[in-house]
Amino acid sequence: MYPAGTLRIDELSAEERAVYATLKPSHLPEHVAIIMDGNGRWAGRRSLKRFLGHQQGAKSVQLVTETASRIGLPWLTLYAFSLENDLRRPRAEVNFLMRLLKSFLEDNVQRMMDNNVRIQYIGRTHELPAEVQEKMRWAEETTARNTGTTLTLALKYGGRSELVDAFRSLAAEMKAKNLSPERITEEDIHRHLYTAHMPDPDLLIRTSGEMRLSNYLLWQIAYTEIFVTERLWPDFRGIHLLEAMADFQRRERRYGGLGEGCGEAEAEMGQAKIAAG
Repeated sequence: MYPAGTLRIDELSAEERAVYATLKPSHLPEHVAIIMDGNGRWAGRRSLKRFLGHQQGAKSVQLVTETASRIGLPWLTLYAFSLENDLRRPRAEVNFLMRLLKSFLEDNVQRMMDNNVRIQYIGRTHELPAEVQEKMRWAEETTARNTGTTLTLALKYGGRSELVDAFRSLAAEMKAKNLSPERITEEDIHRHLYTAHMPDPDLLIRTSGEMRLSNYLLWQIAYTEIFVTERLWPDFRGIHLLEAMADFQRRERRYGGLGEGCGEAEAEMGQAKIAAG
């Protein structure tokens, strides 16, 4: 967590402060990842064009990021544009999303600076249009010295393609060093992931009620807690992020081990052995 001096709890809304007051600051997640789903449905339910749903979703990105920065969340990773989006959406919609990304960066970099937010990206971003990449580099370089929340946008991202890229990179490294495949470890794979510089997510939030991972951070979420809400992304706000964190804190993370009741379980096993003996 950040030093207490960097927290800006007083900037939360009254509703957000009420939820935050129920949280244990020492047990907040370090990394939250979000599958932002429901822009099209949000627009459809209002008989609006899909692009208006995407525009409203972009507003949610900035508002949620600002709440994250105020509570000192170190890492926030958002699934913004997938490989499947690029391949399966109408070209007109894809082109609009690229323009929306450019305008989002242009309009919000100053707000990121004001909120001490640093922006980064993961995915096959080198395949995005050149003018989009240029704007992305500008935003990343402008915010690079900020020390607050790192906002990572997953762009032209796919979990399987990330693993393919990691394995290719690792294979090239091993060939260059003449290493045997038997020496490969999980850490070797981790070093070649897009996310090698950040911790794995503690909490994954999916909006719109869909119960699937959609090829997102497949390696990284092995032990991540998952929170699904029926709320569509354009309606998702900072208070809903805090509510998801409250749910996260009510869970017991065991990582394949025993929980707090393990002592009782061991006693019961011992009694069973005595009875059988």
